[in-house]
Amino acid sequence: MFIVDDLLLKPLVTVLNVIHSMAIEEMYDTGAIRDEMKENRLLYELGEYSEEEYERRRAELEAQLDVAERAREQLSGRVEVKR
Repeated sequence: MFIVDDLLLKPLVTVLNVIHSMAIEEMYDTGAIRDEMKENRLLYELGEYSEEEYERRRAELEAQLDVAERAREQLSGRVEVKR
């Protein structure tokens, strides 16, 4: 019975762990958020965004970055996030 469990459940658990790690990486990708912040600043400097749009988006991105950094810090011991 244990051999069957190992053969059937171990691959499934491994796949689920990989999917979970990838989801965490995608949700809390600080690099992508920083890239969006740079893009936001560039669009503002080029005149594509008004000052209000720039400030609103900057505040949103800073909040997202704060959440992502705190989540990565809390999950760093429990979930392996590869770069």
